[in-house]
Amino acid sequence: MCGIVGYIGNKEAYPILINGLKRLEYRGYDSAGIALSNGETRTYKIKGKVADLEEFVSDKNISGDIGMGHTRWATHGEPNDVNAHPHESNGGKFIVIHNGIIENYSLLKKKLAGHGYQFKSDTDTEVLANLIEYLYVDGKLTAEEAVRLALHNVTGAYALVVIAKEETDKLIAARKGSPLVIGIGAGEYFIASDATPIVEYTRSVIYLNDDDIAVLTRDGLSLKTLKNDILTPQIQEIDLEIGAIEKGGYDHFMLKEIFEQPDTIQNTLRGRISADLKDIHHGGISAEIDKIINARRLLIVGCGTSWHAGLVGEYLFEEFTRIPVEVEYASEFRYRNPVIYPDDIVIAISQSGETADTLAAIKLAKDAGATVLGICNVVGSSISRETSAGIYTYAGPEIGVASTKAFTSQVTALSFFAYMVGRKKNIISQELYEQLISELVDVPAKIQTVLDHHQTIQDIAKRYKDSENFLYLGRGFLFPVALEGALKLKEISYIHAEGYPAAEMKHGPIALIDEKMPVVIVATKDKSYEKIVSNIQEVKARKGIVIAIVSEGDTIISEMADHVITIPMTHEAVSPILAVVPLQLLSYYIAVLRGCNVDQPRNLAKSVTVE
Repeated sequence: MCGIVGYIGNKEAYPILINGLKRLEYRGYDSAGIALSNGETRTYKIKGKVADLEEFVSDKNISGDIGMGHTRWATHGEPNDVNAHPHESNGGKFIVIHNGIIENYSLLKKKLAGHGYQFKSDTDTEVLANLIEYLYVDGKLTAEEAVRLALHNVTGAYALVVIAKEETDKLIAARKGSPLVIGIGAGEYFIASDATPIVEYTRSVIYLNDDDIAVLTRDGLSLKTLKNDILTPQIQEIDLEIGAIEKGGYDHFMLKEIFEQPDTIQNTLRGRISADLKDIHHGGISAEIDKIINARRLLIVGCGTSWHAGLVGEYLFEEFTRIPVEVEYASEFRYRNPVIYPDDIVIAISQSGETADTLAAIKLAKDAGATVLGICNVVGSSISRETSAGIYTYAGPEIGVASTKAFTSQVTALSFFAYMVGRKKNIISQELYEQLISELVDVPAKIQTVLDHHQTIQDIAKRYKDSENFLYLGRGFLFPVALEGALKLKEISYIHAEGYPAAEMKHGPIALIDEKMPVVIVATKDKSYEKIVSNIQEVKARKGIVIAIVSEGDTIISEMADHVITIPMTHEAVSPILAVVPLQLLSYYIAVLRGCNVDQPRNLAKSVTVE
């Protein structure tokens, strides 16, 4: 959530900042602003989109080779022009943009008010700007020293960039709990929340760690800790193509990412399956394999769609490894007092690798002595650096807020992980192992078959775009798919939808079913097939509308359901990866027909980096 971009160098900053803010729009925001300096510093900000900001500054002075920009997702204070970033201190000596939350802002605000400081906005960021100025003036400090001292006095999370009006030849950046990356050019530096605004200018980046402070001038970069210890920057090369962060002819990023899934799943599998399809290799977790095999249990933590992927993982690991599994919302796990044993294996799942609650859960697990593994998409992300080993999904940038290709890649990674452990424990036979590998390798082609029949799904969407409620049902491996399908519909179409285990329908949700209620039932051929047929009969007996996801060749459910979407036959353990694709498309088409902003749904942010 929120987006930061900064520049210092020999070019005009404004085009770089505006382009960078557009690259970061996917993160979710409600206002935008920039600060520019060429000796004189100017700030422009406005409620609304980056396009609104462009129009607002069209007749203003936008010169300057130093600057910073921000897209805000409201936490403290409603979305309006005043609460938008950047924020200036009372005396105008400092301008600050900030992602995160300063938890003790109220106490700091009261103290600053006692020293005569006044506040225009409702934000915690303005408090931080004034705190820096107060320390700067009172202690006769440099700007860097004032920022460092201020951060010693705040509690919470931040990624921030600061311009000091009396030291306008530099940018000061700092990070704790919210991502920040620095791009290195020739006589120029870039700052951003992630690599997307940087990639067209440089491939060389530095990922800031918690409690890092960077001071950037045209002549160089200094990197220190909050304790003022000098650090040697670790420069990394980013592997990201411009085409991956553009729509490529699709109407929306979400649609592009749904249609990319044959390729993204292939990328997740690449290099991890032997050429003869007889074994799985994964160097990323090989060092911890003995611990995994001998684990007392697995704890899987995640949020949102990643939590749903974790639920599929629970079925996979318990089925094929016989290791007990608990799946936890990271946001709940971190605030209760969970029982964690030193021989537990904790698997943290996150698309961005920056999810604040998941990072906090990782810290909790590490403090208890557990081995923590990560499954994430973004190379160099915080989760990849905080975990002892893990799996990159290599799905490429996911710009649409509603996660699609990340989910199928996460489930693919969990699948081959579970198969590998199950075989090493001798829980599954070599014959079944090879069958599962073969089925997984066939998934990309089978998903393409589903995508080729998208028109059928679009026709169904036209029929039910005005429905007020949906119910999603599934059993076994497909129960998490029902949850994920309901979440996708809620996220982007704003239709109320609930996912349930099909057998639980009789314990409450059946009261909702009538002739106006579409019920989406994921009903592929598996060991629960006869049970799901009974559930469909119960829905039809109450005049409910049945939209069924079935295996190709199905004749029984096809005669009962109002609408049928077929997917290729596969092993039931692989079916979640296939079955979720029609649900993604159904949500997408319904949202588009309702005129919703599919890529940037209201109130949502792509990466939740604050509590």
